[in-house]
Amino acid sequence: MQSTITLGNVLALFGAMVVLASIPSVSVLAVSTRAATSGLIHGALTALGVVLGDVIFILIAILGLSLLIEAIGPFFVLIKYLGAAYLILIGVQLFRSKPVSLELGEAIPSSHLSSFLTGLLITLADQKAIFFYLGFFPAFLDLSKVSYVDAGIIIATAILSVGGVKLGYAILADRARLLVSVKVRRSLNWLAGSVMIAVGIVLVATARV
Repeated sequence: MQSTITLGNVLALFGAMVVLASIPSVSVLAVSTRAATSGLIHGALTALGVVLGDVIFILIAILGLSLLIEAIGPFFVLIKYLGAAYLILIGVQLFRSKPVSLELGEAIPSSHLSSFLTGLLITLADQKAIFFYLGFFPAFLDLSKVSYVDAGIIIATAILSVGGVKLGYAILADRARLLVSVKVRRSLNWLAGSVMIAVGIVLVATARV
């Protein structure tokens, strides 16, 4: 099975996705927050969750499963509620953390699974991403002629571009964490907790049955 995607298509798609992934967003904030409060590995796992969520949406988009999107609409609403509850829980945990007892550069203990699910749920909770990809990809390729090889290339491009950018944010946030005082980190925890809770509330408010 041959690919219908040219090198130019791949490079253009890669560049566009890098730019889009670099724009400050909830996912960028989540990755940066987890890296800044719990360390690089947690930021990287959050980024992995974001990428997996994007891959799921990309698969739906490139397979042209618009009917499936309508069929599982209620499922996306459930994802929104689950994502909202999880984000609010994380926000509360950040509020309750005790950074005053931490040494400079020490990470707040946290579950690896929690960090991964944070990125995944934040991405899956945004059902508009499917429609974004359905409108985005036609600018670079003909979705009606996409083969399995093409799908693999597109997914690999997304992983390298989106994953690379998010990981870059995690590295920068982790290095910044090593340079700030405990007092500043306590303020960071409160700010991050407030944002997480606010995002969770917005997800609940915008959910539609």
